[in-house]
Amino acid sequence: MTNDKMILMANQIAAFFNTQPGADQARGVAQHIKDFWEPRMIAQLRAYLAEGGQGLDPLAIEAATVL
Repeated sequence: MTNDKMILMANQIAAFFNTQPGADQARGVAQHIKDFWEPRMIAQLRAYLAEGGQGLDPLAIEAATVL
């Protein structure tokens, strides 16, 4: 998958969880990614984050650090 598509998907998940009450939105994003993304997609997200994670929602970044 392209990085642009991955960023879009991660940011859409983060946008949803940003609307949810509570203090554990990052955990919700991380759990959603674990449940629905293939290991290759998660590896791509981690690699992209290691390169700086430009364009990722802060909540997506926080979630990616706990995957």
